[in-house]
Amino acid sequence: MTIKIMTDSSQQDSSELSEGSVDPSPFKQFEAWYKQAELSVPILPNAMALATATRDGKPSARVVLLKDFDQNGFVFYTNYESQKGAELDENPQAALCFYWAELGRQVRITGTATRTSREESEAYFQTRPVDSQLGAWASNQSEVIGSREALQEKMSALTKKYERERIPLPPYWGGYRLAPYLFEFWQNRASRLHDRIRYRRSSDGAWVIERLAP
Repeated sequence: MTIKIMTDSSQQDSSELSEGSVDPSPFKQFEAWYKQAELSVPILPNAMALATATRDGKPSARVVLLKDFDQNGFVFYTNYESQKGAELDENPQAALCFYWAELGRQVRITGTATRTSREESEAYFQTRPVDSQLGAWASNQSEVIGSREALQEKMSALTKKYERERIPLPPYWGGYRLAPYLFEFWQNRASRLHDRIRYRRSSDGAWVIERLAP
């Protein structure tokens, strides 16, 4: 069976993105776009696709949530024993992709991932809702389980165990920080002549700004 995908070729032009209009720092450019996304995207503007690969190049991708970013990189949290955790540990090269349909914008980021400190992971973990903290203990992420009922029973037991106790950070749970060496900012334009501005880090550490063909 073939399914025909219909696209709208009559999209109105969006705001211009040019080499002269972007910030010299890709981090500041991202911050400006992210603040606009927070105002315009009703559900999870911090959702991003994370692409990883095994040491021998077998890829996988999933959506995770951005929890923090600064000049040092982009932070998300996960179970270190999950598929993405195992892949990042053996091959730290990874990519992020944000897509904000309401703004007609996409940001691609490529870099190297390292684990956050235990202290940083602990500080974030304690800000999570109790159910999310318990869920980190209940789920052996990415492993095969017998049934949902078994997972719910484990969650119930943990709820009772920590009813009056502070929930500790699991030893296998924490953050990754992706330090970028490549950014691409994509802005929708009419006739598929989209604007694509790339920042790449040169050997001396400076950011080189370039326009790419759409």
